[in-house]
Amino acid sequence: MKNTLISILVLFLMVTCKPIKQQEISVTPAEIGKRKLAKFEPKEGVLLFVGQELEAVGGLEKYNDGYLDHFDKPAGWTTYTNINPGEYSFYRRQRGLDGLWETHDWGDNDYNAMLQHTDPDYSNMALAIGLQFVNHEKRVADGTHDKYIDKLGDFLISLGNRPVFLRIAYEFDGPWNHYDRKSIIAAYKHIVDKLRARGVNNTAYVWQSAGTMAPDQKHLEKWYPGDDYVDWLGFSFFNGWKKQKMIEFARFKGKPVFIAEATPTSSDLVWDPKENQGITKEMQLSNPSQAQMAWDEWFLPFFNTINTNLDVVKAVHYINCHWDSHPMWLQNPTFKKIDARLQLSDTISRRWRERTSRAPFILSSEELYDKLYNNK
Repeated sequence: MKNTLISILVLFLMVTCKPIKQQEISVTPAEIGKRKLAKFEPKEGVLLFVGQELEAVGGLEKYNDGYLDHFDKPAGWTTYTNINPGEYSFYRRQRGLDGLWETHDWGDNDYNAMLQHTDPDYSNMALAIGLQFVNHEKRVADGTHDKYIDKLGDFLISLGNRPVFLRIAYEFDGPWNHYDRKSIIAAYKHIVDKLRARGVNNTAYVWQSAGTMAPDQKHLEKWYPGDDYVDWLGFSFFNGWKKQKMIEFARFKGKPVFIAEATPTSSDLVWDPKENQGITKEMQLSNPSQAQMAWDEWFLPFFNTINTNLDVVKAVHYINCHWDSHPMWLQNPTFKKIDARLQLSDTISRRWRERTSRAPFILSSEELYDKLYNNK
């Protein structure tokens, strides 16, 4: 009788405890599928963006050897601007919001977002804008630079229904930006509040980490401006891609991920104490052996990261840049030996087309805007 009671008790515990263990699982695929979609987040698939300057994107009369001149039109393109009037960049004095209405080169070749916006080749494409204000975060936060935010609002409204992804203080935790943490959080929120009050409704707000500086989730949480101010989370995918913590953080926050900057780079295991990182390998896609190395050491991990995280990775930006021809990058430890123009390699071009011409990638289409506004 005693053995029978023990057997019954053991059976009871086995039956009743099993559901408890299942309840302890914090996130399941079903729960991920039920999260609310963010602004402009496709229900399924990955938006393909290409950037970053006029030369790299192409599709224009003067700039006619870029991505748009060799590949199918992507879902969007990327440009950059600033709110740091008076700062010098490679002998050029910044005015603030440079490269939006007029052509400007601050050491990274020409930028002119309005030139692209008004060109037919850029129809049915979303726009991602990288906005930096290094050394000016306090003046952005306290309202000193409000006139620039207002002008930025005017620019965004002038784009009509073109979907925009605004990456405010991109790579906020990169030491090269040396942003003050408390000020940059306040500045980010102030920009969002001002643009919303101005009636900007064609813009999603992206919070982008450098991707390699976060040792854990606590680091990201300390910089986070809050769920109400962030539509998308982002990070950069360069040679330190293995260190990124943003995908895990995104699942915790229930937000989609924009791999907001990505270009083929790979580092040797030999550590460079001066640069505090591995020595970046030369990668010229025009060189067949280096192109193959780039494919093995960067492209395949890039595509694998996307394909194994389709629940949250919903947009990517490939930088089709001739890095080592631009003054800004000639001495940069990551990009000084890189030419990432896909069209220089027949092998890389063929593989890229094969990958990006089918699911999960989303390219330009006449229905793109409607799908983004309605999370289709």
